[in-house]
Amino acid sequence: MPKALSYFLLLSLFWGTIGCSTPATDLRLDKGSASIGGAHAAPSAPSQPPIASNTVAKPVPNTGYLARSDVQAYAQTVANARNLPLDNVRALLATAKRLPVAIRLMTPPEPGKPVTPKNWATYRNNFVEPIRINAGKAFMSEHEQILKAAEARFGVPGNIIAAIIGVETLYGQYMGNYRVLDALTTLSFDYPDPMRPDRIAMFQGQLADLVELHEQGKVDANRQLGSFAGAMGIPQFMPTSLKLWAISSDPKQAHIDLEHNVNDAILSVANFLKVHGWIAGLPVFAPVDLPTNAGELVDGGLTPRLDWSELKLAGATLAAGAEPGAWTNYPLGVINLPLPAQNTVQYRTATPNFFALTQYNRSYFYATAVADLAQALIR
Repeated sequence: MPKALSYFLLLSLFWGTIGCSTPATDLRLDKGSASIGGAHAAPSAPSQPPIASNTVAKPVPNTGYLARSDVQAYAQTVANARNLPLDNVRALLATAKRLPVAIRLMTPPEPGKPVTPKNWATYRNNFVEPIRINAGKAFMSEHEQILKAAEARFGVPGNIIAAIIGVETLYGQYMGNYRVLDALTTLSFDYPDPMRPDRIAMFQGQLADLVELHEQGKVDANRQLGSFAGAMGIPQFMPTSLKLWAISSDPKQAHIDLEHNVNDAILSVANFLKVHGWIAGLPVFAPVDLPTNAGELVDGGLTPRLDWSELKLAGATLAAGAEPGAWTNYPLGVINLPLPAQNTVQYRTATPNFFALTQYNRSYFYATAVADLAQALIR
């Protein structure tokens, strides 16, 4: 994330979803489950070869995190479930160090302490602004061919892909400087809110996938850096997302490099959105004027449940000059974007493509910022 962003903004990106590109599916540790899951090089740079897994010659002593009985039991569970050498799993976990910043940023506000209200205008101004717009246009020009190839293959427009990368890492300039192993181990075993066992289970699932990716030689967990929540690379994929949806731009090369290879990052973002419901040819927002009681149409969920006929019955109309499009054949949702400074709320009519964006980060603010930045990149 850009250094200029405040902790509040980092958390606003995080709390909608645990990291970016994080599936909310199965939290099990069993093999194959969806447990949750600097500058970039020029696109012509060759992919790095697979990372060789280290061989452990003797049993690992119980030091560091491995001195804890719960971590020892976890290591055994992961080794058994993923069919990995136990000593290798133990050796990796023994090197993990507690990351205080992750604990601090994950600590919930004290009960009764005032919380800054969500403000769409403030959030938007952090992402849809001249630096990201100008850098995004340059990024699209530099990577025009692979963006076109991604759109042809997955149906996701290049400006949408570029906008996600722009929001996540300012086009690869800020990918995080915390060791992912430390972040995920800390949040797996020292999560600051014991009332959220779901979060603990999610992070333990991510850590299990990181261990597996390391053992397979796909990620070097001893050196891989990322966000305080464990997101990695140009598109800020969590380990499970890398495992399930990252793809190589070279069909002859199985190794996937989201840290240095922009082509891999672009195709992986497009693949993620396609798998999570992106529909080629649909806009993110429908050209609709909503009635004055639009707030009654908002359910706050991440699945569109209304159809165009229902919206019309509720008082919605086509915007001036707009024509009915393919979006009228798909479920829709009304989203709310609070503007407390103006004492009002902005409402928009979202198509399935908006909700595909929320699978990358489960925040209406995030998905709308991506959509607005994408539009700014092609003006």
